[in-house]
Amino acid sequence: MATGMVSLQGSEEFPLMDNNQTSTIPESNKMGTNIIGENDWKPEIEPHRWRIPGQIDQSSQSFGQDIRHVASETYLITGLSFKLLRYLGVGYRWIIRLLALLCYAMLLLPGFLQVAYYYYFSSMVHRSIIYGDQPRNRLDLYLPTNPDGKKPVVVFVTGGAWIIGYKAWGSLLGLQLAKRDIIVACLDYRNFPQGTIRDMIKDVSQGISFVCNNIATSGGDPDRIYLVGQSAGAHISACALFEQAIKESQGKSCSWSVTQIKSYFALSGGYNLVNLVDHFDNRGLYRTIFFSIMEGESSLKKYSPELLVQDKSIEKAVRLLPTFYLFHGTNDNSIPSLASENFADALRKAGAHAELILYKGKTHTDLFVQDPLRGGKDELFEHMVSVIHADDQEALAKDAMAPPMRRFVPEILLKIAGRISPF
Repeated sequence: MATGMVSLQGSEEFPLMDNNQTSTIPESNKMGTNIIGENDWKPEIEPHRWRIPGQIDQSSQSFGQDIRHVASETYLITGLSFKLLRYLGVGYRWIIRLLALLCYAMLLLPGFLQVAYYYYFSSMVHRSIIYGDQPRNRLDLYLPTNPDGKKPVVVFVTGGAWIIGYKAWGSLLGLQLAKRDIIVACLDYRNFPQGTIRDMIKDVSQGISFVCNNIATSGGDPDRIYLVGQSAGAHISACALFEQAIKESQGKSCSWSVTQIKSYFALSGGYNLVNLVDHFDNRGLYRTIFFSIMEGESSLKKYSPELLVQDKSIEKAVRLLPTFYLFHGTNDNSIPSLASENFADALRKAGAHAELILYKGKTHTDLFVQDPLRGGKDELFEHMVSVIHADDQEALAKDAMAPPMRRFVPEILLKIAGRISPF
C-alpha cells in the first residue's frame, strides 16, 4: 500500500495512504438528568474506496483567489436563503420572520465577521475537502495549532431545517474546539430539494466514514471520534447512527463502524417526527413541504429515532450505540425540549446509554449562537470538552487552566438579538 502526501488547503502537507488507488487533489444503562441551569462483537470493516481529495496548496493561492472563494461561498449562502423562502412562501408570516432574521443577523454581525475572517483566512482551516461524489459532499477541517500527538476528533453535522444546512455554520464551534486541541470536521450534505432525508443520511454516513478512515493523516486519533449534531443535523446524524448500527447487527460489511464513535452529542434535536408535524406546520415548515423532505407521511416512523429504538427487533443494534448526550433549552420554540426528554427516556428503556442536559430558559439559538458569541464560560461547551478529554488527564489539566472564551458581541446586542430571533 503506497504512501503519498496531500496538502489540505494549507502550507503543511499530510501523509496519505492511497488504498491502492491514485490520490488526486481535485479541489450504565441509565444516566442522570441535569438541569443546568458492548458488547464485544466487532463488524468486519470494508476498506475505504473513495479517492482521497484535498484542495490546492494554499501557499500557491493568491489573495484574489481567496476573495473569489469568499464570493462563491456568499453566493451559495444567499441561494440557500432564497431557496428556503421559495419553499416556505412569502406570506405575511414569513415576511415578518424574514425581517426578524435580517435584524437578528445585523445585531450579531460584529461576531459573524470575526468568525468569517478566521474561517476564510486561517491556515488551520481547510475548506471544502471532498468526501464523496455528490455536489454537496464537502467538509471543512479545523486543526489545532499544536501538531504534537494524536488528537481527538469531532464530526459536526449542522442544522438548517433540512433546507439550508451548510458546513460553515459550524465555524465558531470549530474555532473553539481547535483551541482545546481537538480536530473538527464540519460536514456538508445535500439539502431539500436537492435531496430528501434518505440522501441526507447517506451523505452524513459517507462523511463520517471518510473521517474515520482518513483523519489519521491529519493527526487525528481514529479511536477517539465523537459525533455532534445540531437541530435538523441532530436528527439526521441520529438516523445515520441507527442505520449503521442495524447494518452491523445484521453482519453486513461496512466502511465504518458505529463502535468507532465514542459519544454522540445532540443539540436541540427532534427525534419523533410524527409528534412534530403539527408543531412544524404551525411554525411555518408546512406539512406538505415536510412530507416531501421526509419522503411522505408514511416514512415519518422510519425516520424517527425515538420510535426506532422502541422496536424490539433491533435490540442487538441498540447495544452497539454510543452514549447519547442530549442538550436542549427549556425555552426552545423551534423544537420543544420535550423532544429530547422523550428520546432520552426511550433510549434508557431500550438499554442504551443516555444523559439529558436541560438548560433552563435557553432558546433554540442560545445554545449554539448567542452563548458562544457571549464568551466567558459556556457550560454546554465545557461539558462536551470534559467528555472528550475524560481519559486524558493532561488535557483535563490544560482545560482547567484555559482562559475564558473571548466575547465576540456586546451583551446588549446579544439580548436584543435573542428577543427578536425568529427561531
